[in-house]
Amino acid sequence: MEDPSPIRPTDDEARALARSLIHAARFAALAVLTPGTGAPAVTRIALGLDAAGLPLTLISSLSAHTRALHADPRAGILVGEPGPKGDPLTHPRLSLDTTASFVDRAGPDHAALRTLWLASHPKARLYIDFADFCFVRFTPLGAALNGGFGKAFLLTPQDLR
Repeated sequence: MEDPSPIRPTDDEARALARSLIHAARFAALAVLTPGTGAPAVTRIALGLDAAGLPLTLISSLSAHTRALHADPRAGILVGEPGPKGDPLTHPRLSLDTTASFVDRAGPDHAALRTLWLASHPKARLYIDFADFCFVRFTPLGAALNGGFGKAFLLTPQDLR
């Protein structure tokens, strides 16, 4: 009997759609593992890209998801929003499996990331320089693209570049 897998072979159209979802995202759902229990926790974050196109966020060290990422850098990110009409489940979305890394505020990358972030998130000027805020870069390990009804793909990090 043939495997009835809904996963299609990844093609250039799927790669382009995945990249466009990442590039268009201004916010995302972030999934982390709660320290101590390992229970999943999901929150909404602002999202941008660094100069290399890697997903990036600016978060406070006071948040539960920051503590979770320090304890275990594995994270999931969901991008793609429902359109104004139709069934929300028919709109494209991308789930990224990632590893988070914190950017040192005193390191060489911080100033460039700050400039990039403010260009796309100007309201962050109100808090970007608070001592408890830092950048977190997410390195994709793989992704699952749901391009709409019956359009499922698995992508590699290379597919996303």
